[in-house]
Amino acid sequence: MSYEKYAIGVPGQPWGDVEKAQWLENQQVKREYQAEVLAQLDALKNTFELVQYGALPYDSERYPLFALKTKSWDKDKPSVLITGGVHGYETSGVQGAIRFLSSQAKAYEAHFNFVVLPCLSPWGYETINRWDPKAIDPNRSFYPNSPAPEAALAMEYVNGLQLELLAHFDLHETTDTDNSEFRPALGARDGIEQAVWDIPDGFYGVGDSNNPVPEFQKAVIDSVEKVTHIAPADADGKLIGTPMEQRGVINYDKRKLFLCGGFSGAKYVTTTEVYPDSPKADDENCILAQVAAITGGLDYLIKQK
Repeated sequence: MSYEKYAIGVPGQPWGDVEKAQWLENQQVKREYQAEVLAQLDALKNTFELVQYGALPYDSERYPLFALKTKSWDKDKPSVLITGGVHGYETSGVQGAIRFLSSQAKAYEAHFNFVVLPCLSPWGYETINRWDPKAIDPNRSFYPNSPAPEAALAMEYVNGLQLELLAHFDLHETTDTDNSEFRPALGARDGIEQAVWDIPDGFYGVGDSNNPVPEFQKAVIDSVEKVTHIAPADADGKLIGTPMEQRGVINYDKRKLFLCGGFSGAKYVTTTEVYPDSPKADDENCILAQVAAITGGLDYLIKQK
């Protein structure tokens, strides 16, 4: 499972425009953003402020971008950012953000203001893809003058709110296709063979190595464990090639890697990683795990007041 086995390009040579165009030609719409996401957001517009913060330039009519905000905004309450669908193929990140809004958010608005961007990458959602049409990974693109509009528009909107964010939950999945498709594609695109690791069977979280807030991460894990199983370490004591910091938690330098979880500057940041391909999980279980991660973190923050 290295770049040598990928169908596009010459092994060891980075893709040019021809190879990227060939890759794009192979992508197909497999589900509808309008039906699965926008219809649910429309149903929430009487409960939350629904704000269009942009549209993807690939098809601005098909891919409008929306955020939902607390309607009764209280400047004296701390603000929390939730992002989903940075990688469009990671379904429960999108649906988990929406489910939190529809089932739990109102109960927590006594303590927090919320800003929720449920689906940053709707083209990726429809084509079940990690990249955008230009073969760029939005979740490595959160930096000034970003080439990925998914990242650039989200940053512009959130930074424009000028909020001092208390927490940021970035909702993701780790899937079997990370090894079967996405890492081989990355190796082929960049001409650099990519290491392949065991996909963790279960939920894990990713903290920020520059601000790990371990008790907050533990609270997320403890909450999720009531819903689904936590990923054990592999034989080397790692998860996806990274040493574990505590049970079910690894840390990345999120700003250095230009990850979504790094741009917000929030005091408490976690990236959730649900495993939808586990025989112990199903779609609903994965959505509930995302919701549990958010509520577990929020419950911890309430206790810190």
